[in-house]
Amino acid sequence: MHNYQSVHGRLPPAAVCDSSGKPLLSWRVLVLPYIDQDELFKEFHLDEPWDSPHNVALLPRMPGAYAPPSGKAWKVPPHHTVCKVFVGRGAAFEGREGLNLHADFPDGTSNTFLVVEAGAPVPWTKPEDLPFDPDGPLPDLHGLFHDMFRAGMADGSVRHVTVDTDETTLRGAITRHGGEILNWQP
Repeated sequence: MHNYQSVHGRLPPAAVCDSSGKPLLSWRVLVLPYIDQDELFKEFHLDEPWDSPHNVALLPRMPGAYAPPSGKAWKVPPHHTVCKVFVGRGAAFEGREGLNLHADFPDGTSNTFLVVEAGAPVPWTKPEDLPFDPDGPLPDLHGLFHDMFRAGMADGSVRHVTVDTDETTLRGAITRHGGEILNWQP
């Protein structure tokens, strides 16, 4: 994500969309050149949906960065991931254009979730992430681990977040400009 920002001056959008705003492909495809997968990126038809005959044939080439950790039989179907971002008003991924890590994160990048391993597995190219509505319930954050999820903060650090973390802290970490003080105690 940081390498994408360095080149484009902003984070990637949560999805590649067509001219009508319909999501076609995930941000996970857009960052491929920045995780040593440039050749794979060049094979995608960015003007087609993730499940077009051409793009769906690329599912088996999922990079290891999106796979669950090795060493355990996870309940994740082949070519699926739980690497997701929060999408919605106030989250790190809001709108059709990517945000700038420096200008658009007044809470600080160390206080904001960028990528999490949470929620139900999805095909890695599918533009499906964790919807966030500041006035609605939180999305289901259970995933690989029964008692926690891993979060990549916007500063590049990684945090293990227990599922019993209070909702105020979780909402504060999801939003990038709420001014909350995070209390990581359950």
